[in-house]
Amino acid sequence: MDAMLPARPYPDTMTDDAPGLSDLLERYATLRDTIQGLEAERDELGARIKAALGSGEHAETDLYRAALKVSRRVEYPLDRFREVFGDAAALEVAAIDRKKADALAQAGDLDAERLRDLAVVKETQALVLQSKTR
Repeated sequence: MDAMLPARPYPDTMTDDAPGLSDLLERYATLRDTIQGLEAERDELGARIKAALGSGEHAETDLYRAALKVSRRVEYPLDRFREVFGDAAALEVAAIDRKKADALAQAGDLDAERLRDLAVVKETQALVLQSKTR
């Protein structure tokens, strides 16, 4: 089954010939920075291409043709959903938008302290690179 797994560019860290953790971090940081730069460039180019296509222009290469794809997201208005299916069903499928709840608390429409008491904090771990040059 291991033969089906792709080869890793770095050997396991349990062997003598493995790069050190600092080496792995250096490579990780380089890849992350490169990817972020490429994603920013891709997003900027994508926005320019979408604008041109939206104004009626056409673009293609030997391999690709650009097209705008419309995607739709179905939403159910709360008041109509509640009217048709009732309070219990509306409560069952409802989700609280944290940003909107926080905005209501800042505006004084909700008790900020009681809102804080309701909050449930879920933790996840992410690898973060901290610049040493700051």
